Amino acid sequence: MVRKVRLTPGSGPIRVDLLTREYPPEVYGGAGVHVEYLARELRRRADVRVHCFGAPRDEPAVTAYPQPAALAGANPALQTMGVDLAMAAGCAGTDLVHSHTWYANLAGHTAKLLHGVPHVVTVHSLEPLRPWKAEQLGGGYTLSSWCERSAIEAADAVIAVSAGMRRDVLTAYPAVNPARVQVVHNGIDTAQYAPDHGTEVLTRLGVDPDRPSVVYVGRITRQKGLPYLLRAARSLPARTQLVLLAGAPDTPEIAAEVRGLVDDLRATRSGVVWVAEMLPKHEVIQVLSHATVFVCPSVYEPMGIVNLEAMACETAVVATATGGIPEVVDDGATGLLVPIAQATDGSGTPLDPDRFVTDLAAAINALLADPERTAQLGRAGRRRAVDHFSWTAIADRTMDVYRSLLKEQRS
Repeated sequence: MVRKVRLTPGSGPIRVDLLTREYPPEVYGGAGVHVEYLARELRRRADVRVHCFGAPRDEPAVTAYPQPAALAGANPALQTMGVDLAMAAGCAGTDLVHSHTWYANLAGHTAKLLHGVPHVVTVHSLEPLRPWKAEQLGGGYTLSSWCERSAIEAADAVIAVSAGMRRDVLTAYPAVNPARVQVVHNGIDTAQYAPDHGTEVLTRLGVDPDRPSVVYVGRITRQKGLPYLLRAARSLPARTQLVLLAGAPDTPEIAAEVRGLVDDLRATRSGVVWVAEMLPKHEVIQVLSHATVFVCPSVYEPMGIVNLEAMACETAVVATATGGIPEVVDDGATGLLVPIAQATDGSGTPLDPDRFVTDLAAAINALLADPERTAQLGRAGRRRAVDHFSWTAIADRTMDVYRSLLKEQRS
């Protein structure tokens, strides 16, 4: 058992307040998954309080904050800022605050100023590298960018979820002292994410376990690159199923684009299964376990925790060689990486979209054509997930960051 140690005056373990938009049961992205498991592991080492958005939670030491009534109907970014101010007030008495994503960065920055405590920022993505969000947020994108910049540049420590993410942070925000930016990867619970050989979920969803399947899990956003996969799917063997666990579209425009591409596929082939609602974890795990190939066609991905989830389920991965993905997927050993030449305007848009689609299809088809190799990649992927991405090690490294800041504060 890990002993909880206080590094500030007084008695008892240090108090750490985690600030996040997402927390169970309202989790829809990798950042929410990260905070869920990080909080669980940190509670073995510290007094952890979680502050999140949304409906009240029953879990002890978790406080949820609703949208301020006075901001109903306001720009979503402004609503987020309103929640952040309430969260900052709720951190009174803490020793350290740790915020995740721009949605909670302003809360962390304000709490730092208000309560005089260190602020740690974990960077899961960067607003300058997601310019398509202007399409989603309008003028709110300027606000979200300001929240992120203010917090990161003033943070006492910045944790990047990959070495690629660290490079992006220092490029996007050159005022940040490189010594303040450390890499702590995302993790995976390999006891929970493990092969599930049952088929009841597949049967309910209409997936045939006797046919090969290509699976995608993720939100419908520009960054996730789903339209590229849908175009690549035109070149897959007719017997191959395409299983899309894809929902929460960012905009009506990308929702319509995906719907049109899916309709086109269904007009020419069978086995196109699209599940738009969010499934419970155990159901996703069963789908991943039966996938022949898991595909991550993202054009922007700081790390891509979903690749780890697939690997832990012994599924071979085909993923874009961008961001932090090459730090997770060992090319040729646990899956295949698809090269991509990208625009330098922050959007990640392929310079040659047709080439990217062709290369994506070729990688998927290479694995579909070689079941023995694909199975070997899947087994190697689970070994890599178990050996290198445990939450215990990640929590230990995070506590090291906390301890160094609290010692620095006392000196």
